[in-house]
Amino acid sequence: MGFEMLKIGGVMHPSRAVVAPMAGVTDRPFRDLCRQFGSFWLVAEMLTSDQTLWNTSKSRLRRIHADEPSPRWVQIAGSDPQTLALAGLANERAGAQILDINMGCPAKKVCNKAAGSALLRDETLVANILGEVCRAVSIPVTLKYRLGWSKQEQNAVTVAKIAQDAGIQALSVHGRTRACRFEGLVDYDAIAQVKSAVSIPVIANGDICSPEQARSVIDRTGADAVMVGRAVQGRPWLPADIDAYLNGNTNPIERSSDEKCDAMLGHLLALHEFYGEAQGVRIARKHAGWFFAANLNAHTAARRTFNQITGAAEQIDFLTAIKRTAGNKVAA
Repeated sequence: MGFEMLKIGGVMHPSRAVVAPMAGVTDRPFRDLCRQFGSFWLVAEMLTSDQTLWNTSKSRLRRIHADEPSPRWVQIAGSDPQTLALAGLANERAGAQILDINMGCPAKKVCNKAAGSALLRDETLVANILGEVCRAVSIPVTLKYRLGWSKQEQNAVTVAKIAQDAGIQALSVHGRTRACRFEGLVDYDAIAQVKSAVSIPVIANGDICSPEQARSVIDRTGADAVMVGRAVQGRPWLPADIDAYLNGNTNPIERSSDEKCDAMLGHLLALHEFYGEAQGVRIARKHAGWFFAANLNAHTAARRTFNQITGAAEQIDFLTAIKRTAGNKVAA
């Protein structure tokens, strides 16, 4: 079994559900929405370590700000140890309280730059990166990675030991290889092997979609926590539900359609304010689509109509109308 609390450096909390960093998803409005339902551990969107690109509008919005509630957990990606170290230090100075290094992203545009999960093929480089970053900052550093490059090239245990020796404070392990991307079964037994090999906290990641599955994965792997990714899209209350279940509340938490719609309405308003109307309306479409798919029976028609709306006020009016008529159409 894992710890009673998840402890990362000097940060400790009874929550054992972590919201994964997802590019284009876990922005500030989405993190705030998850916090509204009780989430504590949330990792911001992946940020390039190349500071010359930080002045783009996308990177400026992805960067952490000191006014965000603690703990402020930032993920950076890159392949040059010194560049990553400098990026880590810059994020610490900007208010980051935990720093995560990405060695798990399977996207071609990341791997083609020898970053993300591509780094797992060069264990010497892995050691250099982790050592440089840990020495550069005073905040705890974590690592998110996969089992290896392919089923024939799995080195998760070796990388875990390298990370622990370098000073990494926690590991988030996705139970697939880079070649698997997001297909096929998650190898939870391989995550268990990582947990057995190190003394630092291990967070299990991959296809955790319900409180019951989170409990099963923790029992099977011995992990100290679980990390939820795609399953939280449209269900920002899932991490809190997982924590409640892990703490013995095995009765499903009932949420009314009004509560769910009010949360989505607040999220739309936050997106419009954070990004400005034009960009906020576009970004709201995917979040609303996930919300409709997860909670509304007639989600296909709702999504199609919503995607044709071009104004912020009209988006609010559409969802308000759904709230009035939802009734038993919104899943419990």
